[in-house]
Amino acid sequence: MNQGNNGFLGNIPLVTRNILIINALIYLAQYLLHKNGLYIIEEYGALFPIGSDYFMPHQIITYMFLHGSLGHVFFNMFAVFMFGRTLEMVWGPKKFLVYYMLTGIGAGLTQLLVCYLTGSEYPTLGASGAVFGVLVAFGMLFPNSELFIIPFPFPIKAKWLVIGYGAIELYLGVADRAGDNVAHFAHLGGLVVGFLILLYWRKKGFFTNGNILK
Repeated sequence: MNQGNNGFLGNIPLVTRNILIINALIYLAQYLLHKNGLYIIEEYGALFPIGSDYFMPHQIITYMFLHGSLGHVFFNMFAVFMFGRTLEMVWGPKKFLVYYMLTGIGAGLTQLLVCYLTGSEYPTLGASGAVFGVLVAFGMLFPNSELFIIPFPFPIKAKWLVIGYGAIELYLGVADRAGDNVAHFAHLGGLVVGFLILLYWRKKGFFTNGNILK
């Protein structure tokens, strides 16, 4: 007997739900292995610079499902939950999955280029590039939706939030502060690739103007 999808996870669209579950399970596996001094998931799944002994082509996909800390995975998945489920409801699961993966891959390719140009040898991991793609899509579909973002005590329109985040990431990427191990250009890559995809979809008539948050 089919009782339907009940409970918290059952109310989340299919692709968004699976993204949350997969990232949570992989981080749990990372955590348990770390307790035993093992970093095999990062060795094979993180995105290493081209030319590194550890680089493998599949890492351009796997890196976006690994995270470096509990806060890292929590805030990325919170953003996917908050904004990704809305995009999936507007676009449908197939279109949302394609968009999410393309922005994550675009972010990874951007980071590989930056590593090549700067000589960086550090690996990259995390869904942040795809998350920035999700943010720019939400900002374009619902530009005037008002969001409350900590620590601001007032609502911010989605379009200004996306522009603000993009400007901050550009500044931090160019500033290249000592001790900053965040892949800011990967974030920008996800944002820019997402923006270009949306422009193309709009030109082809695939772009949907949502109104469910207005």
